[in-house]
Amino acid sequence: MATDLHGAVIPQTAVRARGLTRAFDGRAVIDGLDLTLRAGEFTVLLGRSGCGKSTLLRVLAGLDRDIEGEVLVPERRAVAFQAPRLMPWKRVWRNVLLGLPGRPERERAERALAEVGLEHRTDAWPKTLSGGEAQRASLARALVREPDLLLLDEPFGALDALTRIKAQQLVAELWQRRGCAVLLVTHDVDEAVLLADRVLVMDQGRISCDVPVPLERPRTVGDPRFAELRARLLAELGVV
Repeated sequence: MATDLHGAVIPQTAVRARGLTRAFDGRAVIDGLDLTLRAGEFTVLLGRSGCGKSTLLRVLAGLDRDIEGEVLVPERRAVAFQAPRLMPWKRVWRNVLLGLPGRPERERAERALAEVGLEHRTDAWPKTLSGGEAQRASLARALVREPDLLLLDEPFGALDALTRIKAQQLVAELWQRRGCAVLLVTHDVDEAVLLADRVLVMDQGRISCDVPVPLERPRTVGDPRFAELRARLLAELGVV
């Protein structure tokens, strides 16, 4: 649940932004943006490079606070980036617990690693992991925080095609099991239609298009309705 500045809960809302602006050297990368993400919803954010997608995600994650406007987000939120950002001098299970307050027990990391299918690599060094394994470790580090909002910044972008498909399936399963709100930033239109309840298109620092995806799960690219949604989103992105 999102809370306002006084700690009051805003029901059924994971994120609410009003008039959000983030400028760099006088240029607004996010420009008066309004956004509402519903609790438990899987939302995908598309847009051309430089439109402000990753900046928005960093603001929602609390990594960038130099903003104007109003942003309400859950206290419990976590983020996974395209680069897993594992500390090479810490074993995988210690990486999963990195940044948690107090002295969390190893078993907590082991549960998260088991959830992403990486229990057999608990004691491994990060340099011995494959790209897909490293990304799963990064997901475990996010999940161990029990987030109400999971923010994913192109987490599959550096993976090969087969590993990417497996990673997409894993994220879909984790979302259905956890029930948290997810915001995934990607350039991949097919990925957006495969995973999302709702696809947002960002342009010039604002949300220019909001497209629901009313397709049953699991989805296939061969579905004519899939092709229609893909064509609509590509058109919104300026691709004919």
